[in-house]
Amino acid sequence: MSRSNWEVVIGLETHAQLNTASKIFSGSATAFGAAPNAQASAVDLALPGVLPVMNRAAVERAIRFGLAIGADVAPRSVFARKNYFYPDLPKGYQISQYELPVVLGGSLAIRVGEGADAYGKTVRLTRAHLEEDAGKSLHEDFHGMSGIDLNRAGTPLLEIVTEPDMSSSAEAVAYARALHALVRWIDICDGNMQEGSFRCDANVSVRRPGEPLGTRREIKNLNSFRFLQQAIDFEIQWQIEQIEDGHKIQQATVLFDPDSGETRMMRSKEDAHDYRYFPDPDLPPLVIADDWVAQVRAALPELPAALAQRLQAECGLSPYDAAGLTASREIAQYFLDALAAAGTPAGAQLPKLLANWVMGELAARLNREERDITASPVSAARLAGLVARIADNTISNSIARKVFEALWNGEGTDADAIIEAQGLKQVTDVSAIEPIIDEVLAANPKSVEEFRAGKEKAFNALVGQVMKASRGKASPAQVNDLLRRKLGG
Repeated sequence: MSRSNWEVVIGLETHAQLNTASKIFSGSATAFGAAPNAQASAVDLALPGVLPVMNRAAVERAIRFGLAIGADVAPRSVFARKNYFYPDLPKGYQISQYELPVVLGGSLAIRVGEGADAYGKTVRLTRAHLEEDAGKSLHEDFHGMSGIDLNRAGTPLLEIVTEPDMSSSAEAVAYARALHALVRWIDICDGNMQEGSFRCDANVSVRRPGEPLGTRREIKNLNSFRFLQQAIDFEIQWQIEQIEDGHKIQQATVLFDPDSGETRMMRSKEDAHDYRYFPDPDLPPLVIADDWVAQVRAALPELPAALAQRLQAECGLSPYDAAGLTASREIAQYFLDALAAAGTPAGAQLPKLLANWVMGELAARLNREERDITASPVSAARLAGLVARIADNTISNSIARKVFEALWNGEGTDADAIIEAQGLKQVTDVSAIEPIIDEVLAANPKSVEEFRAGKEKAFNALVGQVMKASRGKASPAQVNDLLRRKLGG
């Protein structure tokens, strides 16, 4: 069985929890980790006589998102009741938006894959609407019973819906990562997937080329990028096998089991009419004036795509480097702070060196120690000082790694102090390097002979011997130049 005979169609619905201090229709707190039901007010529970009141901060975050994706922010939108019955839904309905959402359209540019096989794609967004979250059913440690925690009930969500523009799990994950980075960049959601702040539902269907869209199944509540990829890949394979075995796909809501790596049916999929949507009589239409949109637009930070373009234009960075440095707002800010501390003119060598160190040595060390860049022991200013000493040939790259290690361990105030204290300054004096080269050539006649016979590896071995003899202090560029001249190569 080959997937090449099939087309995959994927759309994502993402629930981003808005980082407001209180819930969308009540003053209850939204902080994570409170004791069960400690943050459920009379409004959240829909007790008789209470009325919901719209949280302005939630609306402002929806506007911010709409502007960031180039969408239309509706001047008038309406809240509706989505009726269904579930133990963790205290009202018996969810306040959401249906026919008239707050955000319409927009798009998000993504990059799929790495290296030579990477490609760009634009995913169209259908809409984004405001709604309240439900509570949570707890199934552990209750002596065979389930418990209900209503702390999440009423927490503000922005549900972001795409067009069915993705055709592989790789594209779906690339979109989810880009969206995750964006909502954190514009500071509307903390993006904490473990705490449920960012959850994806994937609508997956398959069809043979040229046929109408197939029946979709919705995989609910995927809270990691790895699970998203695994769930979609399994679902694609399962649907293809079902159809090729003569079965029809039934529209359904399914769950992903990370332990088995399989999806399993939860319930047959409801259509919109099953929810009996109607406008909420307790909430007036949401009216967003032009001047409010203008205020939000003026307060938006520079967006990732715009900053990436600027880094390419002003610093001469490649699209790959610019994309890496704008993967998160924290990484971008670190790089910009380092650049400012270095005081380098636009287009100089230092920005590229700095980008290499931020995405290379620093990122690798942070990953090994499971730290965020905001918790880096090496500040942006100190990394800038280190890279500046590489750029002006005070130290080599190999010596720089020793200095970086010392900075990481807090052994010096800055790179200059460490270089001075440990005597690490690069040797650039030809009269000091030449005797070392002469000693290496005399001690390695076989390598000299192999190089003159055309073996370039022998030259690299000789360079390594010179650098070792100089304890890494000799300028690599001068070693290469002097060595070739002496060898006549």
